[in-house]
Amino acid sequence: MRLSDVVIVLVRPSEAGNVGAVCRAMMNMGLSRLRVVVPAVSGEQAAIEPSRALNGSTVRSRAVHAGEVWDKAEFFGCLEDATADCGLVIGTTRRMGQRRKVHSLTPGETAAYIRGWPGTAGNGNEQGDGIAPDGKGVAAREGGGTVALVFGNERTGLEDRELKICNLAAHIPANDAFPSLNLSHAVQIFCYELFLALGPDPVAASGEDLTVDAPAHGGRWVPLDQKRIAELVRSVTSSLESLGFYRQPGREEQEQFLQDVFSRAALTQREAEYMANIFFKAARLGSRQP
Repeated sequence: MRLSDVVIVLVRPSEAGNVGAVCRAMMNMGLSRLRVVVPAVSGEQAAIEPSRALNGSTVRSRAVHAGEVWDKAEFFGCLEDATADCGLVIGTTRRMGQRRKVHSLTPGETAAYIRGWPGTAGNGNEQGDGIAPDGKGVAAREGGGTVALVFGNERTGLEDRELKICNLAAHIPANDAFPSLNLSHAVQIFCYELFLALGPDPVAASGEDLTVDAPAHGGRWVPLDQKRIAELVRSVTSSLESLGFYRQPGREEQEQFLQDVFSRAALTQREAEYMANIFFKAARLGSRQP
């Protein structure tokens, strides 16, 4: 895992100055991949005119010499699209409780978790999931080894539905009497811990473009992205449904549980197919019983 495998995602940011400060915080710590979720501006229009949602000149002014982070930023209409190609999605929040994540990591724990996440270089060498015929790493083209660190709106943070999309929660321990941090300050703390855990990225230090043709994991271990994990979850729960497993409510909660578990496990495509086949065979055998 390298710093260039980590994407910072800002959901519904309202202050262009804060976004500029985020760009500077990222650049300070060797991160350069920024994604912005702007529901009012989506698709091709967002990529062409991001200033319709955030004033680009203000962003660049606050970014100082980190304007290139903003220039290369990607824009999406929803968090699902912004994280669809990521193998692991971590949402930052200070609010816990019912309908939100039960457990939450500190910035240091988050960085350590990302460093040890199974989808890292050297942790696996599964034949068949490696180098494409053109010589480029599969992960470079499919983005399966990417980790997203998600930050919510300055005032409201991540909503319940947005945190539900994330596989893990993270928080910054703070004074209970005044726990809310400025957006760029929060990003800076997490980026600092990532920099300590992952070390300087030689690609970032060289000034090369980090968004193309840089194999995330040496072209070996390619964890599933969120879209493919969702397909696996649907396959597993559909097999269970055919066995009468969901005669009582609970399928939606179990699908969320499986989505998070499979993401943290960093399953490869081959492992996903094997697991789906196990449940399919079990369902087929179960249907033969009197």
